[in-house]
Amino acid sequence: MQETEIRASAAGVAGEVRGGGRPGRELPRHWLLLLLGAAVLPGVLLVLVGRSLDEPAVQAWRTVCLAVTVQALPFLLLGTALSGAINAFVPASVFQRLLPKRPALAVPVAGLAGVVLPGCECASVPVANSLIGRGVAPAAAFAFLLSAPAINPIVLTATAVAFPGSPEMVLARLAASLITAAAMGWLWLWLGKAEWLRPAVRHTGHQAGHSRWTEFRQGFQHDFLHAGGFLVVGAMAAATFNVAMPRSVLDTFSGSPWLSVLFLAALAIVLAVCSEADAFVAASLTGFSPTARLAFMVVGPMVDLKLIALQAGTFGRAFAVRFSSATAVVAVVCSVVVGGVLL
Repeated sequence: MQETEIRASAAGVAGEVRGGGRPGRELPRHWLLLLLGAAVLPGVLLVLVGRSLDEPAVQAWRTVCLAVTVQALPFLLLGTALSGAINAFVPASVFQRLLPKRPALAVPVAGLAGVVLPGCECASVPVANSLIGRGVAPAAAFAFLLSAPAINPIVLTATAVAFPGSPEMVLARLAASLITAAAMGWLWLWLGKAEWLRPAVRHTGHQAGHSRWTEFRQGFQHDFLHAGGFLVVGAMAAATFNVAMPRSVLDTFSGSPWLSVLFLAALAIVLAVCSEADAFVAASLTGFSPTARLAFMVVGPMVDLKLIALQAGTFGRAFAVRFSSATAVVAVVCSVVVGGVLL
């Protein structure tokens, strides 16, 4: 036990859940070198092969990758800081009082709670992980994870600005996103299995005799380093798809009502635009129907490449594959139904 604690302290993370008696999952021994390699290797490869590639394409890839990362980084900082604050300063009894005891009722309440978090999907993952660590039902935490990036005041305000004179688009986004989040929470209660979920082991609240600020720092450091690497991987993948997508493809799919919905949903996944900015991208796609653009704004904050990478790193690949696939289907269906009624 003592040796485990020493190794965890040297790695800068909590290797053991104190008070729970369960051994924690440590970061790799040489995690710092791995993180440095992940940051340097893509740049080295670009330098080596850049001369053989079209220079504008390389610049576009670099610009998109940096834009996605820089755009998401402030909200990742916000989310990990909020996660650390919840872990260190908020008693577990608070969640027990705010959320109904029955998980089926806690799901919609947690979905509505997403209104209060002004962040994107990068912020919601570490917060949801912290909530699960504090005893919140996973179904409720996942409803919050999906709703927070899509229905918070900043996103709804940006949508209203991007679609002036169209309050029905704001209402449609709010309704479709909230219904999707609640449906996915209930779907997890119905079909979810514990073995699919591998939440990252981290601190589980304030321990008597320990400094709350130290616990906050350790939780923040662990979550940010853990999620930051996967954010970079997701941004690189999004940049690759963004640059490789021919412009002519947009014209091919925009003529079909059904294909346009599916295409913009897929485009939202690979572009990985932050939820605070995706409304402006959707508004620029004037060749597509309002329902298709609604699908772009509903699917994007819930399922994109960087979010899938963050979920895989936090909860495990088995969870990320199943949950992301189901969320994409439910989000498209809800967008079509709500869009057909309101738009």
